[in-house]
Amino acid sequence: MATKCGKCGPGYPTPLEAMKGPREEIVYLPCIYRNTGIEAPDYLATVDIDPKSPHYCQVIEPEDIHAKCDLGYIHTSHCLASGEVMISSLGDSKGNGKGGFILLDGETFEVKGTWERPGGAAPMGYDFWYQPRHNVMVSTEWAAPNVFRDGFNPADVEAGRYGSHLHIWDWQRHEIVQTLSLQDGLIPLEVRFLHNPDAAQGFVGCALSSTIQRFYKNQGGTWSVEKVIQVPPKKVKGWMLPEMPGLVTDILLSLDDRFLYFSNWLHGDLRQYDISDPQRPRLTGQLFLGGSIVKGGPVQVLEDLELTSQPEPLVVKGKRVHGGPQMIQLSLDGKRLYVTTSLYSAWDKQFYPDLIREGSVMLQIDVDTIKGGLKLNPNFLVDFGKEPLGPALAHELRYPGGDCSSDIWL
Repeated sequence: MATKCGKCGPGYPTPLEAMKGPREEIVYLPCIYRNTGIEAPDYLATVDIDPKSPHYCQVIEPEDIHAKCDLGYIHTSHCLASGEVMISSLGDSKGNGKGGFILLDGETFEVKGTWERPGGAAPMGYDFWYQPRHNVMVSTEWAAPNVFRDGFNPADVEAGRYGSHLHIWDWQRHEIVQTLSLQDGLIPLEVRFLHNPDAAQGFVGCALSSTIQRFYKNQGGTWSVEKVIQVPPKKVKGWMLPEMPGLVTDILLSLDDRFLYFSNWLHGDLRQYDISDPQRPRLTGQLFLGGSIVKGGPVQVLEDLELTSQPEPLVVKGKRVHGGPQMIQLSLDGKRLYVTTSLYSAWDKQFYPDLIREGSVMLQIDVDTIKGGLKLNPNFLVDFGKEPLGPALAHELRYPGGDCSSDIWL
């Protein structure tokens, strides 16, 4: 990985040019031991994903990241045109909600200060995406770290402690100019603008409401939001609530802005939608990769508006997959989708205790980019349950030269 943020990656001039780039050969994943019972530092795993390599599907270079960057409650990072690195925060040092942004020097990675004006942080934070051509940044909100860090309590939802807003920022003035209330939009997490830098619209996945919302710029310069996808909850028995949401935890867009992908961590399915018409997404692919409603588990589905039977448990190369599809990353050409199964260690322990004992996995899905469709690659498995220090929880995925969820064209 390059040491200067402004020089990272091959520098494709457009998203469509990036789709012609070389096939991915390695991927970086932060791996977590916190709250698992294993006394070991979190680390950065380098995984070989080159089918021609003798180390295919293996962790080839773990690196201790906890010792190098012990910052609390930070989440998304993006490089800026200035060469600086900008990172979103979820809370202050005491775990209270505070949706601010940290600026790092792109060469030394020293903290330079905050991006927002003094006292101008959002009430809560999580993800963000900016688009200078429209002088805008959009940020999302999960909850104060004190609310979610020890697990999910439904009483916190009733008390209004989880986020339900999008914050629209003036990119040049570094201040919030509009806050959008989301209908059926509890816990808006990952946000993505269309990759075309001229486009004034994008999508956000709302985890607890299990919706995808489209945000867009109006003719007068203000912004609006509308629900375009709803994953219906399932009536269940043997779970903490009588209805189980899908829990949309990650979304991304293909570089040609044709397909939207998202994961339902609790229901266990990964979905692909054609967004040629962004106001009317069309389901083109769906694949179950574990989840909480598999046959033979503790949960019985009583009423399901989408399925006629509960899905089978997933076994890949002899490994039972615990957890559900969570973080996702797409190849530049859009033909391969990589998936991990851990959300957040405290929530993993609450909803998928076997995930703590067995470790998470990384899977690869083959994508039909012509007609749409998803198919599991049965020969690909990275098993983080076999790590030398014990089962680990692998999280998000990043390529060294840029990818669909971190690169922004100016």
